[in-house]
Amino acid sequence: MKKQLTRQQYLDLYYYMRLNRTVEDTMVKLFRQNKIVGGLYSSEGQEGISVGTAYALEKKDWMAPMIRNIGALLVKGVPPRDIFTQHMAKYTSPTRGKDGTSHFGDLENLHIVSPISMLGDLIPVITGVAMAGRYLGQKIVAMTWIGDGGSSTGVFHEGLNFAASQNAPFVLILENNQWAYSTPVKRQVPVKDLADRAKAYGIASYIVDGNDVVAVYNTTKEAVDRARAGEGPILIEAKSMRMRGHAQHDPAEYVPKEMFEYWKARDPIVLYEKFLTGEKLLDAKSKKEIDERIETLLTKERDFAENSPMPPAEFANEGVYCTGDECHKIAAKWERSKAEVTPPRSSIAAVWSVEGFGEGKGSAGKNAPIHFGDTTPASPELGENESKLAPKTPAKTVVKKVAGSNGKSKTHASAAKNGASRKESAHQIAARVAKKSAPASTGKRR
Repeated sequence: MKKQLTRQQYLDLYYYMRLNRTVEDTMVKLFRQNKIVGGLYSSEGQEGISVGTAYALEKKDWMAPMIRNIGALLVKGVPPRDIFTQHMAKYTSPTRGKDGTSHFGDLENLHIVSPISMLGDLIPVITGVAMAGRYLGQKIVAMTWIGDGGSSTGVFHEGLNFAASQNAPFVLILENNQWAYSTPVKRQVPVKDLADRAKAYGIASYIVDGNDVVAVYNTTKEAVDRARAGEGPILIEAKSMRMRGHAQHDPAEYVPKEMFEYWKARDPIVLYEKFLTGEKLLDAKSKKEIDERIETLLTKERDFAENSPMPPAEFANEGVYCTGDECHKIAAKWERSKAEVTPPRSSIAAVWSVEGFGEGKGSAGKNAPIHFGDTTPASPELGENESKLAPKTPAKTVVKKVAGSNGKSKTHASAAKNGASRKESAHQIAARVAKKSAPASTGKRR
């Protein structure tokens, strides 16, 4: 990973990680003041994964974050006020107060698909988005995230297999944060590296230190570029640690204290500050400017959220179901000629030759490739027996009049010269042979 960033890009990564953590710290305060009505899920210690992966996407690309990927939302362009008002269920929130967590998206502008609570379900959904983008000629890449626990769900494997079989331009970030709620990874998965699961589907995978934001970015950028170039889906396992419980109600007392201490020394923001300082990319002045920029922004965004109204009672029955264009218009954005994906240009002959499986020697010693239906076989080298088995035009019946023994005319049906004489079918032959070889019945039951 030798890809070099500009100074501004290095500082962008730092800014978004700091913003990610400060937004969550602000929400913890709001939660303890009973101003957040839904669940609150911390990503402390994992900011480098959300920020580094999302930063590798282009503006036209799509993503589907999970509840701990607030950093990815910020990188994509979601303002902090949307995150605050969403968790506070305010009328100014993206869902107009109908949800108290991060279940919101932006299909039109930011290309964000809303999180799905059933873990793993985002994988087939975002695979479909990737396939649709390719069909429309948009040259996009789609990305979603999953945790180590979520990688044990059935839909994780079904979705990944679907993405692999369709060669979808899709990147899956598998966040190995050591704990699926209170279950350690070693108790749920009998493999050391979760990236090994990609082998079952014939796709590429990477393993990266999730606490090194530059390594995360470089790895993801390479994966995104490969997916966009048509190399199919790629899985990235980012190893990190969930430094808080499953949610605010969970004190995580099941985690050994020594484990917390070990990972606390590997805090991604602290490590990155040391790197930036050592490379003379960040000094006291620029750090102070970033601190003030974040504080000014979040003070404004928090005030907006706290002063926003709750949704009116009469709004409860509105916006529950999409009613078509009056709700929001959805139209395909074509970036290629439709003729390329409609017949006859999109049609292909239904013929397949499978190396090592679909070819062998026929009765005449020549190749006998698999062919399908009444299409022309893939190879012209057919043996005599294969030629007989090839589809033919039904024989025409020729009616002749011949003289019978009594001198009267009789009508006979004879096959045309193209070989349509009456023969027993394969089923009739098998039945006759089986009947001859069957033992005589003794009348006894066994």
